[in-house]
Amino acid sequence: MATHAWTTEPAELLRVDEGFSLADVDADSHPGFDGGKATGTALLGAREQRLDELQERLFAASRMGDGHDAVLLVLQAMDTAGKGGIVRHVVGGVDPQGVDFAAFKAPTEEELAHDFLWRVERRLPRQGMIGVFDRSHYEDVLIGRVRGLADEAEIERRYGAINDFERRIAASGTRIVKVMLHISRDEQRERLAERLDRPDKHWKYNPGDVDERMHWDDYMAAYQTVFERTSTPEAPWYVVPANRKWYARLAVQELLIDALEDIDPQWPAADFDVEVEKKRLAAS
Repeated sequence: MATHAWTTEPAELLRVDEGFSLADVDADSHPGFDGGKATGTALLGAREQRLDELQERLFAASRMGDGHDAVLLVLQAMDTAGKGGIVRHVVGGVDPQGVDFAAFKAPTEEELAHDFLWRVERRLPRQGMIGVFDRSHYEDVLIGRVRGLADEAEIERRYGAINDFERRIAASGTRIVKVMLHISRDEQRERLAERLDRPDKHWKYNPGDVDERMHWDDYMAAYQTVFERTSTPEAPWYVVPANRKWYARLAVQELLIDALEDIDPQWPAADFDVEVEKKRLAAS
């Protein structure tokens, strides 16, 4: 990886390990990166080429029958934390035909008739793809817990079900990158205020976001439990400080590059005689 601004690998620095405390994370910080916004923005553009190449190699290998891997990026956050910016400025830097995107809203009646993981499994990325979940199955142990949409016994069952589910996905060849974009309560207030102040942002404002702010401490406690119960070797969590949008985008980009480099997809070999085809083309 490029090292002219990163002092520590983000995958190592931001991973949730034993003893992690969300309360100790400074949402305004940029851990492991010794540059500022200008340096970070420049590096984001420079690393886009590497991400794009790895994604194309993953896609090409799967289409030629040489690869069975995929990557799943799970994005969780409080409202306004920048999930959309990650999708546009990080994932948006690769060929869209190699991306499977799913945004999980409130479940439909059909989805409620099944187990909570049913709708999620249907949107898992195909081989050779980068899958992106804008929110995910974790809503069922976050909102479900904070808003009392399920009893404690059911919430406990879901933690175990999630771990089993993700273990199975990982065993099938999908690298899971779970990211919580962590903003401060004050930063969220400023971002919501901007949406109210700008007519071009009114469409993004949801009065329900203020209702959820009233439960901020409960959500932070719910996230802490999620990390303790579901950050596993097969599917670790990464908590990315996100008050600085440029840093959050840069960190997630590097986490994706790290996952793809771990897969190390190779360009598939031609299934035809290259030299013969050159001669045929020249003669055509």
